[in-house]
Amino acid sequence: MSQVVATRSINITLSRPSSGSAPHRPQTFLKPPTFASKVFQPQGNNDESFKASFTTCHVIDARKPTPTEVVPVSPEDDQKIEEELQHLRGLQQLGDTAVGMWSKPTFRRKTKIVCTIGPSTDTREMIWKLAEAGMNVARLNMSHGDHASHQKVIDLVKDYNAQSKDNVIAIMLDTKGPEVRSGDLPQPITLEPGQEFTFTIRRGVGTTDCVSVNYDDFVNDVAVGDMLLVDGGMMSLMVKSKTEDSVKCEVVDGGELKSRRHLNVRGKSATLPSITEKDWDDIKFGVDNQVDFYAVSFVKDAQVVHELKNYLKSCGADIHVIVKIESADSVPNLHSIITASDGAMVARGDLGAELPIEEVPLLQEEIIRICRSMGKAVIVATNMLESMIVHPTPTRAEVSDIAIAVREGSDGIMLSGETAHGKFPLKAVKVMHTVALRTEATIPGSQMPPNIGQGFKNHMSEMFAYHATMMSNTLGTSTVVFTRSGFMAILLSHYRPTGTIFAFTDQKRIQQRLALYQGVCPIYMEFSDDAEETFKRALDLLQRQGMVKEGEEVALVQSGRQPIWRFQSTHNIQVRTV
Repeated sequence: MSQVVATRSINITLSRPSSGSAPHRPQTFLKPPTFASKVFQPQGNNDESFKASFTTCHVIDARKPTPTEVVPVSPEDDQKIEEELQHLRGLQQLGDTAVGMWSKPTFRRKTKIVCTIGPSTDTREMIWKLAEAGMNVARLNMSHGDHASHQKVIDLVKDYNAQSKDNVIAIMLDTKGPEVRSGDLPQPITLEPGQEFTFTIRRGVGTTDCVSVNYDDFVNDVAVGDMLLVDGGMMSLMVKSKTEDSVKCEVVDGGELKSRRHLNVRGKSATLPSITEKDWDDIKFGVDNQVDFYAVSFVKDAQVVHELKNYLKSCGADIHVIVKIESADSVPNLHSIITASDGAMVARGDLGAELPIEEVPLLQEEIIRICRSMGKAVIVATNMLESMIVHPTPTRAEVSDIAIAVREGSDGIMLSGETAHGKFPLKAVKVMHTVALRTEATIPGSQMPPNIGQGFKNHMSEMFAYHATMMSNTLGTSTVVFTRSGFMAILLSHYRPTGTIFAFTDQKRIQQRLALYQGVCPIYMEFSDDAEETFKRALDLLQRQGMVKEGEEVALVQSGRQPIWRFQSTHNIQVRTV
């Protein structure tokens, strides 16, 4: 029979909660270059009014945050603001403040940032700077580079993890998948609307009116009347006729055609296997290097995921599988695909090429909803700060795009070309960091899908994660959990407590994996046989690193699949004072 242990007196005082994660606790000061403003909680609540009985409802619930008021301030108020900032938790310095308004964020960012590593960022110096700027996951795009270049990046990230005391970067290997591409051209070709142009399966063709395609069944997969898209819609051609080895098209939207351009057919997916021979070689490379995640391209059904997981099991590899939803064929199978996986990526580029573009935001919201309800990780990707590949500041639409993904509940948001080959990779990460941080500060706590428990309905831990979240939100505390599998930390993450989840683990692999999950701060620490000694060392560590303050309260959760210092049937939640 499960037991709940609450080691706490009934009466509590919430006059000044000092954990820096709950949105109803900190006072936030936004100081844009052109004006000054001060956001604070309404006056009139003295310390006595915040004293409440544990069994009453006087405490403001995180689901109904205290309304804020914006009052202009003058430069002479700066000293007062600085004094107030001393009381706030989670201060982070962003370095170059030119990329955002908030040079002193007062929250620990919860939404994680995935950065694609490429020629602009594949050096030791840049990887260190990306990590300091906010990168949580380093993505290796296997469509570019070779194993030697990716090995260099893996080694650098592992070096960083070995040297960093309070941060960790996970490694994600993204497979190329069954991409259909045009062949090589001696020089770019300019296609004009109305012009006739031919794609052929014959090898080595590259003229002004005809180019090869790398897919032998290309002719069979397309039909007269199909719309052929180049590079996700940068150019489009209508199929007019076919021969045994060629597809004749009329240019609808012209442009410059270069070598090896990506080709899609609107509303159709290529009849290629989701995992190609090259992908299997790359997957083996990932097993050898113990990466943390695979992002599998163009997954059409759950069978692909089962096949990969069976292979990983046969290798003894503990690597989580993230499915990329980017093909028309995957949409009818969303539930089964996500159920079989460990998470999903909304790959909006190819998704918007194979499906009507107006469907993409609706699918993004639906995929995030499904992942949240199943307790799976979800990442939103593609074009999030596309303009920052060449410009130092983003478009306002891109800023809104990031905010929408954060508000919808995505665990991670991803940068592709922005950090792989862009001119301003660090500024792109800092913009993403500040926008996510500011957006999170406005989200009411404890917003969770009503059926989130379905993914964990067979586990007593679900109930304790729910009540630990409610307790943390009500008391305004962070949560501390000890885990060897990552299960309980992931479960808590999907309940979205307003406070930070400090997940202590004695497994390096688990620490790195947890770097992807929303709101989780993974910390490596050796466990001792004595539970109390381990708890004390954990709280001391948090205090030394400035993550909690002396006198602050934290919710300590002991639950999950693998008991640590408890019986299988005993779960408990404690509230402890640092």
